[in-house]
Amino acid sequence: MNPHALQALPTFLNPVGLYDPVPNGYSHIGIPPAGARLAYIAGQGGEDAGGMLADGFRAQVRQALENLRTAVRAVGGDLEHVIKQTVLIVDHTETHLQVLGEEIARAYGPGPKPACTLIPVPRLALDGMLFEVEAIVCIRG
Repeated sequence: MNPHALQALPTFLNPVGLYDPVPNGYSHIGIPPAGARLAYIAGQGGEDAGGMLADGFRAQVRQALENLRTAVRAVGGDLEHVIKQTVLIVDHTETHLQVLGEEIARAYGPGPKPACTLIPVPRLALDGMLFEVEAIVCIRG
């Protein structure tokens, strides 16, 4: 772990009275640890460092989450420091939601997942782009 990363991680809550979001790969509430600063990560898509888009929805989600990890590491954290993310999905379906949940579980591991908002959109910045994720990250104050 980067020495600039927080020792304490965000706290995530799923209150009684709200549906269980865990199968869809997120938590309802994220609380930053005391003394945290926030870093805002711009939308990351499914393109590699050369700008080539991965082929298909799952591949783009996987690449975008790896791009997010790279950006978060640049500010001193890792995915467990993401407190909130927003995902944009072109032509969203229940199948896309299932793939998203699986890929978030793969990227984030077995622990709690960040708070998340999913926004269906008709298109993204690049032709063929199907997925984008932006994030808020807790870093050392």
